[in-house]
Amino acid sequence: MNFVYEIKITYKDSVNDPEGLTITESSQRIGFKEISKIRSGKLFIINVEAANENEANIRIDEICDKLLHNPIIEKYSFNKI
Repeated sequence: MNFVYEIKITYKDSVNDPEGLTITESSQRIGFKEISKIRSGKLFIINVEAANENEANIRIDEICDKLLHNPIIEKYSFNKI
């Protein structure tokens, strides 16, 4: 079976996000005063072939751990779509 996942990679809350900070400051400078904080991240859409949803979840978790994120500074979450 084919499963499609959306994977979100973001900095841990304790890690500085220079891109998010720059965008926050720029948005306020051009008039979006109500914006108090923006955090940046990466989004991946992955198709995975697996016998069932549990197996697909395991494979997605493995690829996130081994390839897509840096566990020292980033966290990830995923959803089947």
